[in-house]
Amino acid sequence: MNVSRLGGPTLSLFRIVIGLLFTLHGLTSVFGLFGGNPMTGKAVPLGTWPGWWAALIQLVCGALVLAGLFTRPAALLASGSMAYAYFVVHQPDHLLPLKNGGELSALFCWSFLLIAALGPGAWALDTLLARRGTDRPSAPAPASVAAPSSVVV
Repeated sequence: MNVSRLGGPTLSLFRIVIGLLFTLHGLTSVFGLFGGNPMTGKAVPLGTWPGWWAALIQLVCGALVLAGLFTRPAALLASGSMAYAYFVVHQPDHLLPLKNGGELSALFCWSFLLIAALGPGAWALDTLLARRGTDRPSAPAPASVAAPSSVVV
């Protein structure tokens, strides 16, 4: 089996799993689903900084990355939000992620940076839309004009 053929689908599966997990984190914090926010057990109050806004980024960017739509910008925003979470929330407690509880933030940050750099993979709406744009027929070629036949009189 040609290993290079697996690159696109493997990247797509990675993107889908990361996007799904991030979306689930957003759902827990924005709507209180699945037991709510891990810190409080309920939804983060509407509009509170930075928790509610981070949860909104998780929900929206996670869903976009999951679907493979606007993948690179969504992944870049998600990566940046997780870098912020790591350095502002976790890192002041201790340098190492294992000691400060920032493993998920660090993993999501680097995972989304990888997706932003490599793209959505073969199974993504971005890929489908790009392929569809190149498959459009171009303007019809002008009908050829037949050369006048020689008429013998």
